[in-house]
Amino acid sequence: MRESFRQELRDLKMETLLIGRQVILQTRGAVNAVVARDVELAEAVIGGDEEIDRRTRGVEDHSIEVIATQYPVARDLRLLMSLSYMTMNMERQGDLSVNIAKIAKRTAAAQGPQTLYDLFGAQGNLVYRVMESSMDALDHNDCEAALRLVKLDVPIDDMYKQFMGELARLEDEETVEWANQMVLAARHLERIADNAVTIGERIGYVVTGQWDTTGDVDGTP
Repeated sequence: MRESFRQELRDLKMETLLIGRQVILQTRGAVNAVVARDVELAEAVIGGDEEIDRRTRGVEDHSIEVIATQYPVARDLRLLMSLSYMTMNMERQGDLSVNIAKIAKRTAAAQGPQTLYDLFGAQGNLVYRVMESSMDALDHNDCEAALRLVKLDVPIDDMYKQFMGELARLEDEETVEWANQMVLAARHLERIADNAVTIGERIGYVVTGQWDTTGDVDGTP
């Protein structure tokens, strides 16, 4: 019976990792759709969200079932509850990717300044790194890596501020409207990274049983 329980835990964790990596692909697709003005790719991202929603609900339902039938305690209970919370964050990341894909559709007919396309693509690269690091930390139960995610998030916030600065330089009304959409997309990217940081905090809690949202795992102020 206990070996069956251990296998269920492994299966749930693996499914959570697979969902997280699928969300990363969705985010990449949404960003690429904006930069390439690719409506077909944007539609694919939007269409893929239903599967993410279904799989996240599956993890939650399975976790509840295991809690009800196996009576886990301590770290196992933390893991089961946290996997459900993590998939909720992943579902939110997927929704934000859909929002970006919708912006890609709205802006596909326009051609804005290359500077903002470049900034958006660069921000996307930073966000992928945070998302991938969160999944690696979960895969390896790496508390230190999980709590360092908050530091990886800082350049993403800084880049969003650059977007606002570039927007202030624009004067043409049509270009300003396009740029407003790009700034909104950049804000969605920033929120995707924030959710990855929250996942990291959950991983730290699973491993240690304590909350630490500082990212300073070595005690350095």
